[in-house]
Amino acid sequence: MALPSSLEWTGVSLKLLDQRRLPHQEHFLDLTCWQEVAEAIVAMAVRGAPAIGVAAAWGVVLAARDGADLEAAFSGLRASRPTAVNLGWALDRMAQLLADSPEASVDQFIALASWIEAEDRRLNQALVDHGVALLSPGTRALHHCHTGGIATAGVGTALGVIASAHARGLLRHAWLDETRPRLQGSALSAWELGHLGVPCTVIVDGASGLLMRRGEVDVVLVGCDRVAANGDVANKIGTYNLALAARAHGIPLYVCAPGSSIDRCTPDGDAITIEERDPEEITSMHGESITASGVRAWNPAFDITPAHLISGIITEFGVLRAPYRSALADLPLADQR
Repeated sequence: MALPSSLEWTGVSLKLLDQRRLPHQEHFLDLTCWQEVAEAIVAMAVRGAPAIGVAAAWGVVLAARDGADLEAAFSGLRASRPTAVNLGWALDRMAQLLADSPEASVDQFIALASWIEAEDRRLNQALVDHGVALLSPGTRALHHCHTGGIATAGVGTALGVIASAHARGLLRHAWLDETRPRLQGSALSAWELGHLGVPCTVIVDGASGLLMRRGEVDVVLVGCDRVAANGDVANKIGTYNLALAARAHGIPLYVCAPGSSIDRCTPDGDAITIEERDPEEITSMHGESITASGVRAWNPAFDITPAHLISGIITEFGVLRAPYRSALADLPLADQR
């Protein structure tokens, strides 16, 4: 069964799959101004760093069409999620058009946003092809968070590798961390793999070590929101713990990172801003409190996995190996030092 598209430009609005309603309802938002796009990003109606970047590009188109203050639009969209570099990657390209052509037409903004969306699809597919080449028949893969087709404009990144491995007869099973506190693994990854007929099982995040100890995992595949110049990676909270467990059990962990997620201007993981979200995401579930009144909670949305725990970074250019600083520096990425 085919997956619904994560987003679609209708010519007058941005049609966006509301990921908050999944897996029970496929509901689409009809966004008609840049402020609605920014709110959808903040509220996590759209998730996945690549999809966030593409959505922001279309948000700029809406601002240009409406004759809105473009500087305010760029600023508001850029502030909607601080950790994912894809957001800045897309907005920087839209801003460059304005810098080069202050009188740029709406059609020019539409053409550039269309290119950004198409480029995301191309990067995804090339990355997936390189990732699948790493896997052997009978692979049992463990995945954290959600990195599938609806997290991008294309086939996805890490989950795209898993789905493609299944299609090519290489995958035996996929294990999916539920991914607290927003449960992307159980709500989105399992839904997406179910759509595609991929055999999978959801586990609580803390069960991954036991699963590895029992010899049930051959490889860990994760996505990322930002790769620093030294190879440190920001990804959904819990990735660092997973990397430590994988290293302890001698299991390779690969990070799937399209070029739009690579940030050579950030020296290392310590320089990456970690988004902190509402503690209520931890203290309640589906609107119901699960802690005593007054209990405090800390809710970082991401963590940093040091480069030395990463077996390889899968990109559209191929699989990078340590030392990552030199491997990343050699990539032919546009507009990066």
